[in-house]
Amino acid sequence: MDHDSIPEIALDWHRSGRGATIATVIQTWGSAPRPAGSQLVVAGDGAIMGSVSGGCVEGAVIHEAADARNEGRARVIEFGVSDADAFAVGLACGGTIRILIEPVGTALPEDHLAALVAARAARRAVAHLVNLSTWETRLSGPGDAELGAAIAARMASDQAGVEGDWFIAVHNPPLRLIVVGAVHIAQPLVAMARMAGYDPVIIDPRATFGAAERFRGETILELWPDEAMEAQAPDPRTAIVTLTHDPKLDDPALQVALRSQAFYVGSLGSTRTHAKRLERLRASGLTEADLARLHAPVGLAIGARTPSEIAISILAEMTARLRQG
Repeated sequence: MDHDSIPEIALDWHRSGRGATIATVIQTWGSAPRPAGSQLVVAGDGAIMGSVSGGCVEGAVIHEAADARNEGRARVIEFGVSDADAFAVGLACGGTIRILIEPVGTALPEDHLAALVAARAARRAVAHLVNLSTWETRLSGPGDAELGAAIAARMASDQAGVEGDWFIAVHNPPLRLIVVGAVHIAQPLVAMARMAGYDPVIIDPRATFGAAERFRGETILELWPDEAMEAQAPDPRTAIVTLTHDPKLDDPALQVALRSQAFYVGSLGSTRTHAKRLERLRASGLTEADLARLHAPVGLAIGARTPSEIAISILAEMTARLRQG
């Protein structure tokens, strides 16, 4: 999604000669339209991508971006969002937002932005730091001598924000969802997960189930689940769901998944099916600590019946695990 690719778009516009200025929400109060970390990029010709306010202050941000680009300096601007403007974008009441404006090539050096884009492409968590008093910028992480603890906490919560004189913009790897089993439930689950910001991958060695016509535009791996799972190397930004009901497919995938760093592992099946599954997984060498990570029967208990309702319950449980721990 374009609004998740602002650094990449800005670098491309800058290198193509169009010019680029990035606007980033750094603080909010009240019912501000967009959270800290939200970004908008403005080209020299006035084209924009992304959003910092849902539309109510974008016009003013475009003008500020042009001025900052002409001066070649960063700046912070503050907007009070009136109740009338807030109502226009669907808010119950007004709020206030502070926005950092960074012209690419001057305040935000090209090599700095290129390094950020490279880190994102490599799925490496990184923080873009800006000192709001001196305008010093650097890329760093939890090992930062000065801000390591703050960066680690913000990466864990996936929230950008201000710490003292520093703005910390968190760039975590994109969320991934690995689905084992190209079954009917997988169709709405993959679609909903993509809408929620996940990059889905479907694993199913059965060509009939994994037909491209059933999952248009999605990545389908016709490999045995354990082999495919090892290749995918699940990390702390990965959720895994097994849906086949077939121990020959689900169990090998779970043996890899439950030893991985995935933040969520869920498996479809009844309580009775799950009890038998646990016996098999114990026999395979998984520990009780490993098994405690498995969400099964998968999904929140909301009385879901249809494939779409079950997909909702799974995505809701994934979200709760991601956001609440």
